[in-house]
Amino acid sequence: MSSSTCKKRQRKRQSRRTGIAVVELAICLPLIVLIFFGTLETCRAIYLRQNLAIVAYEGARVGVLPGSSSAVVQQQCEMLLEDRGIDGYDVVTSPTPETLQVGGTFQVTVTAQCDKNTMIGSQLFAGKVLSETVVMRAE
Repeated sequence: MSSSTCKKRQRKRQSRRTGIAVVELAICLPLIVLIFFGTLETCRAIYLRQNLAIVAYEGARVGVLPGSSSAVVQQQCEMLLEDRGIDGYDVVTSPTPETLQVGGTFQVTVTAQCDKNTMIGSQLFAGKVLSETVVMRAE
């Protein structure tokens, strides 16, 4: 067998393998990208929920202190939410800190829309609202 015939066969095998690799890439790449961005958005939602829990805790902590007011709790929560870059939020307190008795429970609920807090505008969490509630006893 001549050396030119061997070289032709090697080139033919290499071109087939290159073609197969391109087909595999065309099939797998969209799936890998979809999984990557889905994971990214899910992690962002988990991060958002954790931040809402922290903000609700801090708001409740301020609300149970003697002499606290609804405005102070609202201001504390808004400051933390803005510092963390969270948009589309709502803070609800129950009851008002001014009417809270010693030993009574104070509740802060913080909600935020997932649509306004996504990194890439994903449809994965479209229309979803995350909420966290913290209840504390007044001092």
